[in-house]
Amino acid sequence: MSITDTKAIPAGSWAVDKTHSSVGFSIDYMAGTFTGAFSDFDAVVADGALRGSAKVASVQVKDSNLEAALQSPEFFDAERQPELSFESKSIERSGAQVTIEGEITIKGHAEPVEITGSISDPIADPYGGERFGLRLEAVVARDSFGMSWNNPLPSGEPALANEVTITAELQLAKQA
Repeated sequence: MSITDTKAIPAGSWAVDKTHSSVGFSIDYMAGTFTGAFSDFDAVVADGALRGSAKVASVQVKDSNLEAALQSPEFFDAERQPELSFESKSIERSGAQVTIEGEITIKGHAEPVEITGSISDPIADPYGGERFGLRLEAVVARDSFGMSWNNPLPSGEPALANEVTITAELQLAKQA
């Protein structure tokens, strides 16, 4: 049974399968892109809403010194604001495309955000359950959350862009 051309997500309560899911970010830095991920995150779809969070202390990048910098007050401020969160206000679906309006909270400051992406129909899994997938992306301005650190290039241009792309690839399993 397909759920195409509806403005809904699957009914019931669904919890993220963390083994088969990921939450990350990317930002333009100098002549390329800097990427990172959060290893400790959660997501739930219930009552037609999506809620998610990530622990700042679980941020992972390719250099542990940079992980410490990202947890500092100049960036995520892990000590005072240990979690990022998202809560949807509305979810609209058209076929495999999904648009989610909601609020993202970073460093204790909430901002409206639009998330776009794709959704799969529920399938039976090999473990006797059901699951569906969401691939999501949003762009936020980091200075809206008090993250304005930068290191200017010799040209005077900033080395680090302001727009951050947040991605989530989620497999959600139906709860009993």
